[in-house]
Amino acid sequence: MKIKYLGTAAYEGFPGLFCECEACQKANAEGGKNIRLRASMTINEDTLIDFGPDIYMQKLRYNLNLANIRHFIMTHSHSDHFNPFDLMARSEGNYSHFQGENKGSKVNVYGNEKVKEFFDFAVKVEFGGHQDFMNYIEVVPFKTYEVGKLKVTPLLAQHQPDEKSLIYLIEEERRTLLYANDTGIFPEATYEYLQNVKLDVVSLDCTHGARYAGGSGHLGLETCVQTKERLLNMGSACEETTFIITHFSHNGGLCHEDLEKVAIPHGFVVAYDGMEMKI
Repeated sequence: MKIKYLGTAAYEGFPGLFCECEACQKANAEGGKNIRLRASMTINEDTLIDFGPDIYMQKLRYNLNLANIRHFIMTHSHSDHFNPFDLMARSEGNYSHFQGENKGSKVNVYGNEKVKEFFDFAVKVEFGGHQDFMNYIEVVPFKTYEVGKLKVTPLLAQHQPDEKSLIYLIEEERRTLLYANDTGIFPEATYEYLQNVKLDVVSLDCTHGARYAGGSGHLGLETCVQTKERLLNMGSACEETTFIITHFSHNGGLCHEDLEKVAIPHGFVVAYDGMEMKI
């Protein structure tokens, strides 16, 4: 399984779209790994998690052929993670012209009920309510789906009270990734499901950086450490498990090197845009 972080920022981007805070000014001045687009990830050549507002820039930056993506997996409906109107451009004809195996191909979109509402609204606006190039699969938490060569299990996040936001357990050939963006401390039901799972890579939301996350729907370094320790103590993770933090907000006040200074001592890899890993 090959993963690539297309974006590692929270809602505002980093530097923030309109922001003049110290962290954003530093990111602007120093560039490099301090520049973060909104969170998204590719898995292998055909699967993408979260189709957000920066997807066009990510396509250009990494020379992505999005025509090869067959599976779009959505964590929740917030606009920094799901941009349904750009997804309509997958329509073959005026919007897109495909070659080879991509001609006439259909794609699958996976997400919760709220994501489906936004998806259906975009289809109504663009195509009058009917399209024949995308299948929407409304996923059920803790049910495993065959997604191409992957086994994908949505797990409950703790994010918004009015939406069943999801994190995902992704498996291929006995290798496992837990992708956990936009969640605070995991619900007990999610920990219970993970009890019998062996995790190779854990990617955790760290929106708050080193600042106190409290009971919010996001994690910070302190609660990431707590999450890591619980996964280790329950046997789902071990010394060989790689723990990564991502989804950073400028409100955390830390650019990339500053994040590394506080995170590496706790055994975390600090993700950056363009980071790749083979699991």
